[in-house]
Amino acid sequence: MTTRLTHAATDLLGALSVSARAEVSAAIEDPSWTRWSYLPGDRPGLSLEHADPEMLGHVNDLLARSHSELGVELVQGAIEVERERRRSITGETPSGDRYWLRVHGTPGGDGPWAWRLNGHHVGVHVVVDGEGFTATPHFIGSEPAHLTEGPLAGTRLLGREEDLARELLAQLSAGQREQAISSGTAPDDILSAMDPVVDPSVLPTGIRRAGLDASQRRTFDALTRRYLDRLPTAYADACWEEAIDVGADEMAFAWAGSTKVGEGHYYCVTTPVFLIEYDNTQDGANHAHSVLRHLRDDFGGDALRRHHRDGHSPAALGT
Repeated sequence: MTTRLTHAATDLLGALSVSARAEVSAAIEDPSWTRWSYLPGDRPGLSLEHADPEMLGHVNDLLARSHSELGVELVQGAIEVERERRRSITGETPSGDRYWLRVHGTPGGDGPWAWRLNGHHVGVHVVVDGEGFTATPHFIGSEPAHLTEGPLAGTRLLGREEDLARELLAQLSAGQREQAISSGTAPDDILSAMDPVVDPSVLPTGIRRAGLDASQRRTFDALTRRYLDRLPTAYADACWEEAIDVGADEMAFAWAGSTKVGEGHYYCVTTPVFLIEYDNTQDGANHAHSVLRHLRDDFGGDALRRHHRDGHSPAALGT
């Protein structure tokens, strides 16, 4: 997997002009690596707004080598929904998409390298270190969450993520729901925000997987795997298996906000290895955010710590 991903990055860099290559490239130690945002606005790196078809083909190849089919669909879907959001505001179809690409380090070199795609409602962060691979934080958002008109009418990009959580909530007994629902008011946004180091203590605890029956546990597992399965199978399976091995009983689901469809709501899944958050509270509960964070390996975690331990600057870890 990592060999083909490295080749894709090398091909992309080789296709760029000298000036474009300078824009897209940064050191793996560059502190901007861990500074990210899912809000509108410019980013460091190479803008794809006026990229030609060849360049976009290389970017799509990077996406495909770093994701499952589901993950590619979600990233591309978020970009399509953003395009439609902009069209609905201006009345004109945008000439290009406002996303920024950056490659940190040297693909195929001696040390780790990374690539990222950032823009409104897309946060892809991939690190490669030999055969090692990490892909978090991974953020997908959708505004609107449910499109009711235009060429994408009927689209619910994160519909399955909402529906599985509601299915689990509906399966809970009254006593279990008391454990799972932390508050009748949903937070305004995901609680981990855009912090470079995720703090799981800010998330509600909820009901533990150990307290669910077999049917409820299957739904819990399906919801959790929905997020992991955005990424390549081997990586997703490794994250899941580590969470089960390290603390299956500590995995938990929490909900906040209204339980009525169309009203503001939030949920999270916490594990000793990774966490998941989803919220849909803004714009009349028609603006959804979702994120997968790894407690150890966000932004390359261990791979970059080893790199810095061997004598390189720790700036990229914010330490």
